[in-house]
Amino acid sequence: MDKEKNFYKMLEIEEDANEKEIKIAYKRLAKKYHPDVNKDEGAAEKFKEISEAASVLGDDEKRAQYDNYGSTYEDITGTGFDFRDFGFDFGGFGESIFDFGDIFDRFFGTGFGFGRREKRKRRGSDLRYDLEITLEEAASGTKKTISIPKLEKCSVCNGTGAESDSDIVTCPECGGSGIQKRTQRTPFGIISTSTTCRKCGGQGRYIKNECRECDGTGVVRIKKNIEIKIPAGAEEGTNLRITGEGEAGQKGAEPGDLYVILHIEEHDVFEIKGDDIYVKVTIPFTLATLGGEIEVPTLEGKAKLKIPAGTQNNTVFRMRNKGLPHLHGSGSGSELVEVVVKVPTKLTKKQKDLLKDFEKESKRKGFFKKVF
Repeated sequence: MDKEKNFYKMLEIEEDANEKEIKIAYKRLAKKYHPDVNKDEGAAEKFKEISEAASVLGDDEKRAQYDNYGSTYEDITGTGFDFRDFGFDFGGFGESIFDFGDIFDRFFGTGFGFGRREKRKRRGSDLRYDLEITLEEAASGTKKTISIPKLEKCSVCNGTGAESDSDIVTCPECGGSGIQKRTQRTPFGIISTSTTCRKCGGQGRYIKNECRECDGTGVVRIKKNIEIKIPAGAEEGTNLRITGEGEAGQKGAEPGDLYVILHIEEHDVFEIKGDDIYVKVTIPFTLATLGGEIEVPTLEGKAKLKIPAGTQNNTVFRMRNKGLPHLHGSGSGSELVEVVVKVPTKLTKKQKDLLKDFEKESKRKGFFKKVF
């Protein structure tokens, strides 16, 4: 077929391709060349070309004219192709690139050979809740009950927005297509445009009598108590997703999700260092010198820690498996204990004399040799 614009070649299909094959070809190529996905030079122009080809081949009448007379699309319609004629703009494609089937149906609407697809109902919004927990709760895990205001599906009408099922009827304005068409004869030819039906909002259905409980919205605002399970080892900023506990969707559409962000309260004793916890303890200089054993606080109570003789100030000891449980694995972190050697500020005469004797003995033994 020798045409100025070979629409079949553009869509990479045979001339006897059926409607399903045309639709599949368009969806595949649209996903490849859509300018929100493909930033290569020429991708936007390629996307316009394949959309133009599909708009002709997807309509039985235009396809017949194209096949019979070998005309370009401009010859058939009397005007050039423009996405805006169909309510499109590259700047408004952000949410649609993940569903090219929805783009295709929105682009072609009813009467272009592929039938009508009802406008997709909007999913409910996600919600966020910031929850503070203690360090002990983060370590052991716990359950919390939170109360959140949210939109919930109306229990009276089951989210339909109608007083009864019989009150949901086919929209009289668009005949159930969800689209209103307008055809104009101009000096340049006949131009047809399609817009979303204002009466039904593109749903194709119209409610005669609205539900009194929700005023036809299908949702009501409530305050709901939700139990949250906090896993052992939860960290600052841990994000818990509770599926289906967000806002209710539009007229029966699926609800959004609830995201609970955990924040660990500042602790009086411990600092958090990843899966480890850190604490400072003070010991007398005699214990640091002679060695011994002390009790230190842990998340599970008191525990004994051995101090070797000659321990220096600011020495850090590691107590394994006394920290926070690993959130994504087995085992636990450690407790890091920094010892601060306390030097007495007031001494008795006897203590001073003993220390002087200790100093003399140390000098004699060369303990305090000058190192600088």
